[in-house]
Amino acid sequence: MRLGAVFPQAEFDRVVGDELVEFVRRLEEAGYDHLLVYDHVLGADAGARPGWTGFYDHRDPFLEPFMLFAYLARECRMELVTDILVLPQRQTALVAKQVATLQLLAPGRVRLGVGIGWNAVEYDGLGVDFGSRAARMEEQIPLLRRLWTEAAVTHAVGSELIDAAGIAPIPPQEVPIWIGCGTDGRAVARVGRLADGWLPMPQVQPGSGLEAAWHDLRTAAAAAGRDPDRIGLEGHLAVRADNLHRLVDRAARWSDAGAEAVAINPLRAGATWPTGHLEVLLRAAEMLQ
Repeated sequence: MRLGAVFPQAEFDRVVGDELVEFVRRLEEAGYDHLLVYDHVLGADAGARPGWTGFYDHRDPFLEPFMLFAYLARECRMELVTDILVLPQRQTALVAKQVATLQLLAPGRVRLGVGIGWNAVEYDGLGVDFGSRAARMEEQIPLLRRLWTEAAVTHAVGSELIDAAGIAPIPPQEVPIWIGCGTDGRAVARVGRLADGWLPMPQVQPGSGLEAAWHDLRTAAAAAGRDPDRIGLEGHLAVRADNLHRLVDRAARWSDAGAEAVAINPLRAGATWPTGHLEVLLRAAEMLQ
């Protein structure tokens, strides 16, 4: 299986360009072939919202994925993966333009992982209706593909309006679009109908919901006239320094389930930036090769 490293969004305490580059270089030298980066534009102030249960709040730092990838693209040869970009809260044409530019700078090394997100506060701040996010993403994915392949597009259905316009330069090749989600039936059916691959949420594991959802996803793909065998699957392995002994067996279970890649995630494991995260990721790579 291919090996991905999850960038430690929310757990870095400084931004130094040389440190970022060295971090990624060390991962690449260790055998990682792709970097996965989480996305959040806004963090909600938990103190102003009693009972807040979100995964992150306004104190957690996030780097914007496309800006980070553009900075790193010349310094590494790794595939650059958003895992995931909250697509519905963004303008489709702007995302198409950003991704096309990145694909020109890093040809064949961009994978767009998208999802609907969970943070209504973030949607409000970006001026998008939170309740429309699933339907909006269903519209956006085909539109992205048109913008990447057609010189000019007219689209006047749903929430987007494009009147005979294009994003030149068109990228040299279409960018694969993967969807990140859990095991909700509507979500996995969406992957089967629209996506090139599935990025299951971290809690979805072999023996914990994966198999039934993967079956339903493939069934939805076939019903939509798509080849289920062409839909990719990437597993997710949260790791700590004290549980690495289980890593090989856990990765093997993903391989047996049909995954073509696994993402190694050092977040929420007590590691510190950058040496602690790097140490765990390097040890994981050594064990899996």
